Amino acid sequence: MELAGELRRPRTVEEAVAEQRRLWGLVRVEGAYGGSGWRTAAGVDVAYDDEAGVCAAAVAVLEVESLDVVASATAVSRIAFPYVSGLLAFREVPAVAAALRRLDGPPDVFVCDGYGIAHPRRVGLASHLGVLTGVPSFGVAKNPLYFRCEAPGAERGASTPLLDGTEPVGRALRTQPGVKPVYVSAGHLVGADDACAVTLRLARRYRLPETTRVADRLCRGALRGAGPS
Repeated sequence: MELAGELRRPRTVEEAVAEQRRLWGLVRVEGAYGGSGWRTAAGVDVAYDDEAGVCAAAVAVLEVESLDVVASATAVSRIAFPYVSGLLAFREVPAVAAALRRLDGPPDVFVCDGYGIAHPRRVGLASHLGVLTGVPSFGVAKNPLYFRCEAPGAERGASTPLLDGTEPVGRALRTQPGVKPVYVSAGHLVGADDACAVTLRLARRYRLPETTRVADRLCRGALRGAGPS
């Protein structure tokens, strides 16, 4: 698939922060596309070998109704940006973009293992990727990291706001009864209601969406297959 936006590669923290501020001006989190009509969802995940200085990205496209994998792609690349809290996307996006170029076409929505607007500058990987591709995107994270929330009810589908002060930036969502919640945040062209609804459709059996589970296996496999670099 072709990218809709320019892939910029900041060299410094200052350049990266400036790029996030530029991207934030392009992010739209309204549910303009309506999640009920999405037939395919793509999980996006990245695995690292910091000692070798490489990372592997995977994109796994699943049919939402059946959870069957209908397409996938991986790519391995050098890590070109240091680890800085809040700037992780700049380590991941080049490899993700390389994997995306190996797909025949875009999915209906991207589900990233990480954050959308639940980010100090409101531009986590899901928002970054959404602007870059022009495809609806949201994040499903394993922990709240930057922000706070009350625990949701124990039943599947229960949720509470994820808050930056008093501003809601996502939701803690219970995907399985009595199991630790996930943390869902809109990325781009997706509202919170649609993001949570699609997450539940993709997480019918386990805590994490099946998109994330498949992408995780693929990127770890690609990293192992890359061998010494």
